[in-house]
Amino acid sequence: MITLKEALQKSKEEMAELRIELEGLAKESALNAYVGFESSGEGVPILIKDNIQVKGWSVTSGSKILQGYIAPYEATAITNLKSKGMMAFGRANMDEFAMGSTTESSCYGVTKNPHGVDRVAGGSSGGSAAAVAGGIAIAALGSDTGGSIRQPASYCGVVGMKPTYGRVSRFGLASYASSLDQIGPITQNVEDAAILYDAIKGYDSKDSTSAEFENEDIANNLNPERKLTIAVIDSYVELASSDIQKAFGDTIKRLEEAGHTIIHKEMSNTKYDIATYYILATAEAATNLARYDGIRYGSRAEAKNTAELYFNTRSEGFGDEVKRRILLGNFVLSSGYYDAYYLKAQKVRHLIRNEFNKIFDEADLILSPVAPSVAPKIGALHDPLEMYKSDMYTLGINLAGLPAISLPVAKDGEGMPIGLQLIAKAFDEKILFDGAASMEKAVNYTK
Repeated sequence: MITLKEALQKSKEEMAELRIELEGLAKESALNAYVGFESSGEGVPILIKDNIQVKGWSVTSGSKILQGYIAPYEATAITNLKSKGMMAFGRANMDEFAMGSTTESSCYGVTKNPHGVDRVAGGSSGGSAAAVAGGIAIAALGSDTGGSIRQPASYCGVVGMKPTYGRVSRFGLASYASSLDQIGPITQNVEDAAILYDAIKGYDSKDSTSAEFENEDIANNLNPERKLTIAVIDSYVELASSDIQKAFGDTIKRLEEAGHTIIHKEMSNTKYDIATYYILATAEAATNLARYDGIRYGSRAEAKNTAELYFNTRSEGFGDEVKRRILLGNFVLSSGYYDAYYLKAQKVRHLIRNEFNKIFDEADLILSPVAPSVAPKIGALHDPLEMYKSDMYTLGINLAGLPAISLPVAKDGEGMPIGLQLIAKAFDEKILFDGAASMEKAVNYTK
């Protein structure tokens, strides 16, 4: 597939032909990565996750409860993208309301991994990652609440980048956990990720959490020759599969050969990240999803009275995973448990952020696995707790609000991609992309 950088050099007519070609390829594909083929604007077609508002589109967040909803406004990320020679094309499949790690909770069915159709593509941005990896999208936008860009990118063998919290406007992104969500790019290579990130970032007065910084042109100033100090967390890697551990060790050697300095550091057990994340994220989700009641938002079920309307609408409209997280969120926010769970989780979140900052006093970047294994087979994760563990390496980055990028480094014995992630200090995306460009060059991953 043509890269984003190459596509931006094409004429308007060539890009129109490219959009038609992509639509044909996507409709023939068995990946179930697209759930709609709407288009908006002119330029290079970029696939959009189904929870990002594009005016006039049906936007459903992969849920039955939003069937029939038409977006009356546009996300700022989409407005920015259109101003840089790109267009919104197609809705990408996703876990319902971004709650999941496999895309199996989508009301449209599971998205399949291009490297093995019996494997999941990851989640919640599984459709975006599978489409880019499968050659039916040039690039895509996803959203990352606890790893939902980086994990599917790792499973599918593409590049996925989560910006610093506040770098990309959340205006127009359907809220899952408002203090964690970020829109970011999924692309074929690091340079394309920098181009798409540059296009969507920037301050937005419509988002109260948007950070006001001078915009830096990263894509045109990438420096893969920059020598950096990279920290590795040895205790983290012990929890990963042998294939992941080998890929991690090989990557460290190649980074050292490229002239980078590797230092070894320790952090708290990832179990604290998992517990903290699922308390805070579900608490915010329970609050954000309260609006979907059949009256204000969403489809409306048949009912004889108001109480029945709420019950029937939410029972029919939400899937099991969303219901599970709403129940958990309401529990940790309830009287008698608020202090014991929610407030304690907020304190631990602060400690997690401090641990990262302490490492960044000595290191430019941190190298970490993205997931403890390669993409599991469809239906393999029956236990929700096992699914939650698949995000153990990505959750802490969202809790701390840091930028991170996943890129493929190797394949296991069955040909499934293995991704690793680089993590940087808040608002230090330039170092992050320089390090990623160097790592991409050093590992020389072949598709």
